[in-house]
Amino acid sequence: MLDLFLIFSPEIVRVEQLLLMSDEFFPDIPKIEFEGTDSKNPLAFKHYDANETVGGKTMKEHLRFGCAYWHTMRNGLADPFGEGTAERPWDDGSNSVENAQKRVGAMFEFMQKCGIEYYCFHDRDVAPELEDLQASHDAFDAVADELEKAQKETGIKLLWGTACLFAHKRYNQGAGTSPYADVFAYGAAQIKKAIDVTHRLGGEGYVFWGGREGYATLYNTDIGRELNHLAALLRMAVDYKKKIGFTGDFFIEPKPREPSTHQYDSDSAACLNFLREHNLYGELKLNIETNHATLAGHTMMHELEVAMAANALGSIDANTGDELIGWDTDQFPTNIYLTTQIMLCVLRMGGFDKGGLNFDAKCRRESFTTEDLFHAHIGGMDAFARGLKIAHAILEDGRLEDFKKQRYSSFDSGIGAQIENGEVSLEDLEAYALKNGEPQTQSGRQEMLENLINDFI
Repeated sequence: MLDLFLIFSPEIVRVEQLLLMSDEFFPDIPKIEFEGTDSKNPLAFKHYDANETVGGKTMKEHLRFGCAYWHTMRNGLADPFGEGTAERPWDDGSNSVENAQKRVGAMFEFMQKCGIEYYCFHDRDVAPELEDLQASHDAFDAVADELEKAQKETGIKLLWGTACLFAHKRYNQGAGTSPYADVFAYGAAQIKKAIDVTHRLGGEGYVFWGGREGYATLYNTDIGRELNHLAALLRMAVDYKKKIGFTGDFFIEPKPREPSTHQYDSDSAACLNFLREHNLYGELKLNIETNHATLAGHTMMHELEVAMAANALGSIDANTGDELIGWDTDQFPTNIYLTTQIMLCVLRMGGFDKGGLNFDAKCRRESFTTEDLFHAHIGGMDAFARGLKIAHAILEDGRLEDFKKQRYSSFDSGIGAQIENGEVSLEDLEAYALKNGEPQTQSGRQEMLENLINDFI
């Protein structure tokens, strides 16, 4: 999710005309086309052919690419040691709603030229935060008018929306876990409005990311009380979703730390435990990000498999991080092993329902031109197209899945089936072990299976 937001302020001005596909914002960039692996054109897809069929579905149906508003439109590419470098000529740098509405045209022209059919946003990156909550609500509605019009004109859809409850100074000690009830209430109001707008725009999901839902020190923290408050907020949101008839999925996005010392949604297992403990299991799924998995000390495949085992994998933030750097670098995915592993999981679960692959990724600070936005997304889309084709080939081949099935075959019948069905006691198993003696095991064949994956890549 977004690391840094610009906070805006003045009056609301409506943009009457929204020009799409007019080359207004990216006049030197053509629509990105599929040209195949022989192409040397850096502004062309080498592997992503949106309408190519893989396993009965087109690539675009499998991958459901999303564009992150916060990085594509709002990230100035600053870092802790220097100001932003991004060149965004359509953005006048003002705090006006007019400027925010103009960005909508740039965003949708960009997505059309890339062939990306979904986008994701935070409330405060599409619209400015103004002098009070009502003014901010009105600004959000004014920009939502333009988003709604752009969606109708282009066919581009909202994958998910969310509220930014971590950038403003009022959230310096959390939102749902703040020790101040007024902050909790303000955050709840912001969530309600973000759900309303997401519902209005036909969003397929809504994400909760608790960047400051955690602690900096335990000396001043009541963990039990804070978790109960967070659960209460989520329960209110679930109730409101049902009240207004929003049919999208709710997602929690795990992350272990940064900006907080410890965040309560630290990884897939912690999120699932929280949902079960507070009777929210089944009401929310997980939106899992690669860079967050790395910060948690896990692989992305681990995080996906944990969520899948609980039938709770909903959506994916498609990025990667630099393992040599201890923070959330939000880089575009280019590692084919990574994208293959992700797509193995997605295909095994039968594909996305209301989730997708959202590029929660930003260009490097040195890559500051508008053209770099296209190179970055082309690379990510091609990497996932390759991962999809490789993962499908591995599953069609069958050897990997057959090996795993055979490895657990002792639980398919006999004493193993009785264990899984809950038909035996400790006394029964003691009697079985005394009768059968020392058990035998077989090799896990890790190296053979790694070689098998290499053969396909």
